[in-house]
Amino acid sequence: MDYYELLEVDRSASQEEIKKAYRRLARELHPDANPGDERAEARFKQVAEAYEALGDPDKRAQYDRFGTSGTRGGGGDPFAGGGLGDLFDAFFSGGAAGAGGGGPARGADLESVVTLDLADTITGAAKEVTVRTAVPCDTCEATGATAGSAVTRCEQCGGTGQVRKLRQSILGQMVTTSACGRCAGEGKVIESPCSDCSGEGRKVEDKTYTVEIPAGIDHGSTLRLTGKGAVGPRGAGAGDLYVRVEVKEHSTFEREGSDLFAELHVSMTQAALGAHVTFETIDSSVDIDVAAGTQAGKVYRLREQGIPRLRGRGRGDLLLKLVVDVPKDVTEQQELLLRELAAARNESVKEPGEEGLFNRLKSKLS
Repeated sequence: MDYYELLEVDRSASQEEIKKAYRRLARELHPDANPGDERAEARFKQVAEAYEALGDPDKRAQYDRFGTSGTRGGGGDPFAGGGLGDLFDAFFSGGAAGAGGGGPARGADLESVVTLDLADTITGAAKEVTVRTAVPCDTCEATGATAGSAVTRCEQCGGTGQVRKLRQSILGQMVTTSACGRCAGEGKVIESPCSDCSGEGRKVEDKTYTVEIPAGIDHGSTLRLTGKGAVGPRGAGAGDLYVRVEVKEHSTFEREGSDLFAELHVSMTQAALGAHVTFETIDSSVDIDVAAGTQAGKVYRLREQGIPRLRGRGRGDLLLKLVVDVPKDVTEQQELLLRELAAARNESVKEPGEEGLFNRLKSKLS
C-alpha cells in the first residue's frame, strides 16, 4: 500500500500539497457524507493512515526510507496513541492537523425549525428553511486577501500554526506547544486583507435550503444537513445545519407512534339501528359498518390507515372510538316520538312539564 498513491500526490509533493490532498479526500470519504458505504469508510481510514505518516516531515522521512514498517513502530496499530482520533479532532474541530500544522477552524453548526401539518408526516414533504449564516466571500474567493496580494507562510511558526517552547523543570527539560500568536494558529499571514470581508474570507447573509422531510417523521425529531452550516474563515469547512421538526396539533386526530386516534360520531338512532358511516381520514375516506345496538366506546381498528413507519415497512393503524351523540334540541314531534319509544321500552323519563319543549310552550301561552 503506497501512501502517496492513497493521497493521490507525487513523492515530491510539498507538505502543503499533502495537507490539501488529505483534506479534499477526507471530505469526500467521510462517513457522514457516505452513510452505510463500507468501502468509503475503509478508504477514509486508509487515507487517514497515509496522512498520519506523510503529514509529519519526520515520519515521512522514515516512510521514504523504510516504508510502512518505519511509521508503524514494528507493525503496531498506526492509530494507537492519538492517531485517527486526533485526525478527526484536527480536521473536523478546527484543531491542528497531522504534525501540528495550523489552519482556520471549521464553521459553526446552525439550528432551525420547520413546522409541519400532520398530513406532511404521512406523505413526506419538501420544506424551505432560511438561516442567517456565513458564506464564502466572492470578492476574494474565500482567501481573505485582496486580489493580487499573497497569503504568506508565517515566519514565526514556519507555517505550522504552533510554537514550541523549551523550559526547565524539576523533572528535566519539558517542551510545551501553543498556538502561534502572530498568525493565530493558522500558519499563514494575510498582508493585505480583503476589504469586503476584512480578511475573514466569508460574509454573513441569508441562505435558503430545501429540507426533504421523510414520511413518518415525528414531532421533536431533528434532521441534519451535513455541510449546510456556516463556513469557516478563509476556505475552512462548513458546519452542519440541524433542523428541528415541529408538527402542529390536528383538530381531529391524535398521534401515538405510528398509530392515529380519533372519534367516530354517530346519532343514537344510528347506534341503535345500525348504519354505514363514511369517515374522512387525512388522505382518504373509509366506510364504517356500525352494527345495530353498538355501544358507545367501541373501538374500530383500521389497519394501515395511520402514519408510515419511519424505519420500517407499512403504516400504523387508525383507531376510531365510537361516540353516540344525544340530540340537545328536538322538535315537538320528535319529542313525542321519543316518549312513545320510552313508553314502549318501559323506561322512566321526566314528565313534559318539568323542562324541555312543553315547558317552553307553556310559558309562551301563559
